[in-house]
Formats: sequence, C-alpha cells, structure tokens
Amino acid sequence: MKTNVIAYDIGTTGVKTCLFEIDEKIKLIASAMAGYNLYVYEDGGAEQDAEEWWDAMCSTTKEVVEKTGIDVNSIEGLSFCSQMQGMVLVDKDGNAVRRPMSYMDQRGKKEIKENFAYGLQIAGGNIIKLARAMYHTGVSPVSVKDPVWKYKWVEANEPENFSKAAYWLDVKEYLIGRCTGKFVMTEDSAFATLLMDKKTQDWSIPTAKMFGVNPKHLAPIIKSTDLVGGLTKKAADDLGLAEGTKVFGGGGDASLIGVGSGCVDVGDTHIYSGTSGWVSTIIDKQTVDIITMIAAIRGAQTGKFNYFAEMETSGKCLEWVKNHLALDEIGIYLKKEDVAESIETEYTSLYQYMTSVIEKIPAGSNGVIFTPWLHGNRCPFEDPFATGMFFNIKIETGKTELIRAVLEGICFHKRWMLECEEKKFKVSDKIRFVGGGALSPATCQILADITGKTIETIEDPQNVGSVGAAAIMGVGLNIIPSLEKVKNFITVTGTYTPNPANKEVYDRQYQVFKKLYKSNKKNFHMLNEI
Repeated sequence: MKTNVIAYDIGTTGVKTCLFEIDEKIKLIASAMAGYNLYVYEDGGAEQDAEEWWDAMCSTTKEVVEKTGIDVNSIEGLSFCSQMQGMVLVDKDGNAVRRPMSYMDQRGKKEIKENFAYGLQIAGGNIIKLARAMYHTGVSPVSVKDPVWKYKWVEANEPENFSKAAYWLDVKEYLIGRCTGKFVMTEDSAFATLLMDKKTQDWSIPTAKMFGVNPKHLAPIIKSTDLVGGLTKKAADDLGLAEGTKVFGGGGDASLIGVGSGCVDVGDTHIYSGTSGWVSTIIDKQTVDIITMIAAIRGAQTGKFNYFAEMETSGKCLEWVKNHLALDEIGIYLKKEDVAESIETEYTSLYQYMTSVIEKIPAGSNGVIFTPWLHGNRCPFEDPFATGMFFNIKIETGKTELIRAVLEGICFHKRWMLECEEKKFKVSDKIRFVGGGALSPATCQILADITGKTIETIEDPQNVGSVGAAAIMGVGLNIIPSLEKVKNFITVTGTYTPNPANKEVYDRQYQVFKKLYKSNKKNFHMLNEI
C-alpha cells in the first residue's frame, strides 16, 4: 500500500520540503526550496531566525501541495532531517527568546576557558571534568562550538533572555514544538548536547550540573521513530495541512543522511558534501578521539554510532568561488554576467558549468593547492582561527586552476579525515558520496582519485537527508520493518573508480596540503585572534 509523507530538510541556508511516496521504494514525488539567512558576526557569532525557518516551511509545504494537487488528508505523517548542535532557547509557550545559535557559532571561547580553567589540563580541558564527563556520557564538550558553551554564553551575556527560557532545544525540536505544542529531544540531538548518560540513555544530571546547566531546561528524550503527536490546528492552518497529521521525531543530518544513503550496517561509510561536510562510518560502540576531534555520535539506530569527522565548510567553498571568482563582482565587465546567465540555461546551473570546465585542467591544478577552512576548522584539528588560502600560485595560473584547486582541497581534507578514521576502524572499500557535491561527475571522480576509494552515488543525492526522514516515518508507521532494511530501498546510480594515472600527483600534493596548517598556525592566530 502506497503511503504519502512529507520530510523537511532543515539546512544551514534553507529548507527543502519533500513529498515522498513509500511503497517498495522511497520515491520522491515533488519538492520545493526556500532560503533563509545565516547571520554571521565579527565576534564569531552565527545565528538564524526562527520565524524565517517557519515561514520557509509554510511556503514550501503549500507549494508542494499546490504543485501536486494532493489531498492533504492522504498525507500520513511529517518529520525532519535537520542541522544539529544548534541552541534554541524557548519560553513556556515555545517562543524563541532570542535568535537560535547555529552549530557554527563560536562565541563561547571565554565560557569554555573559564569552565576548564583550573587543574591539570589535557586536550584543552580540565582533566577532572573531562574524566567525569567521559564516565557519565562517553564524551566531553572540548570544542568552542559545542552547544553547552552557547548556552553558557547566553547565560553570561544575555541574562534577561536567559531568564525567560523554559527549554533548551535543537533546531528540529523547536519546529516539532511549533507543530505539536510538545517539547522533546530525539536521542541523537540529546547526544549532540554531550549531556546524555551513555548507560541510561537519559540526561546525565551530574554532567549537566558540573557544567552549570539547569536540568529543568532539558526536554524529555525520545527515539527518532517515535510519534510525538499531531499537528495543532494553528500549525495545520499555517502549513496548509490537515489538523492531527502525525509528527515523528526525525533526526539530525548527521544521523539521517547516512540512513538515506543506505549506510546502515557496521562498517558502511559515507561522505557528505553540502554547505558543511563530513566523513562517517557506522560502528557498534561509543568512542572518541580527542586528538583528531572525531567522535562516535549517536545515530538513529539503537546500538549503532556514526564515527563522525566534520569539516565546517565544504560546498560553501564552491559557493564562495561562484560569487567571487566565477562571477564579476567589481562591475568592470558587466556583460560577463549575461554570459553567466546563458551558461545557467545551457548547463542547468553555474555550479555545473564550473565543475565541467575544470575537467580541462590536469589533476593537481598545475600545482595550486587550496585549504577549505573558510570558517575555522574542527577535524582533524580544532582551530577557529584557521582560514582558507591558495598556495603556489604562479604568473600563468588562471581562474580555472583556482576553481579546480578548491574542489581538490575539499577532497584532500576529506581524505585526511578518512585516514584518521581508518587508524581506528575499518571503513568500507566502496563509499557512498551524497549531498549537492555528488551531483557533479567531475567532483565524484576527483574524490575517487584523491581517496583511492571506489565512490558510489545514488538517485537525488541532494535529497538524501529527506529520504532518511521518510525512512524514519516508514518505520514509525510500520511500513518498513526496521531501519536496517532501508538499504533495500536505495538504488546505486553511479560508480567511480580511482584513476591510477593521477595517484602520484595527488599523493604529493596531499602531503603538502597537510603541512600547510602546521606551517601557518601561528600566522592564522596572529591575524585572526582578536
């Protein structure tokens, strides 16, 4: 029996609303996209607006319904795949007391320093507190971008807003509350706060109190496949859906993108390239590498973890290239903008054009190397002051070499993270590549050549998180037996094998790429540490 569901992919720069039909396969029927702002501040702040999220959800839901003419009463459920480690403080009525803080926010430098200021230090933290946190939760908040430091920053800098807070939620949990009037946190979101007890799967009150978190601010924890409740009349009217439509917990992007890619068994590895990027391998135990900043985070599947290595800017680097290299922003050659528009018509998008023309440039971009750290870096080194650079530019270097170097730099960094994971766990020989980056055959081949792994792509890789959210609902509605069976619903559409002719040049440049951070660490801090 065919079942209709709606999945919301809540990303960093916009929401994509997808209508799926679940039968023998998870089939995308229609989708709509709406953007919203990311407010980035000079002090390291990165925020979004909760009303912009909701407005984007409402407009895209109505667009999908109008586009398909579907009877809204036939939609069985809705759920979310969302950006993670945000910090949304809401009052007792579910209203955000301030703009939500993005996972990219790094204003909590003073707060993390003060909490770890005294006693023997290891990996940047007080060894006593680290040990206590590890005992209870298996992890510890040693990154300035961890949500608890955002929470503490608001407490220290905005006491009036903090006093209004009834709950600390993540992004999708805020939207679940807006839909149902109920406040919850799914297991993966709770884990991402680094305050969830590894044994009880509930909040670790001793850890919360150790870091000065009010336990009353922590919402009840549920499973990703759990039914939270039905749409309220107000939410249904706003969205243009039927009152009472079932709302399921869903999951974070780090959890559900793997599920949607079909990586559900231990050892399965996927690489994601969207605004941010990561390498993730399914393992069956909780662990953390505090040296390379790779942690096994709780996924949507009980008893399984995603050994997760994150980079802050992946596809965002290509967006920077589009805006500042491919297009003319100075206004001298205005007619070239018309050429860009004709290119979009011919190639579907300027991104597609850019990733097509770089195939004319040899592997290695004629010696140019790019570092993709446009908003600091998290893994395999934590440094909010690291920045992007082009290295080894010559007089004959052109824009096309620079554009290819950006894609190669993104892939070099993913190889670095992949190799760090391989030191502790076996990763799969065939890797699923998903996200918007996987739409480019040129990028897929570069990734295969640089990593030395066979790269597989799937249908609609840019919607993979929504597929994971649809799978969650399939299990919650008893249509799919379990998340482990989701692999049967995913079809591989492309395979890219490494080209041995490119191995020597990529291996050589990769070694230089890894040295660029160590060689410039002091320079980054001298220029950017204010």
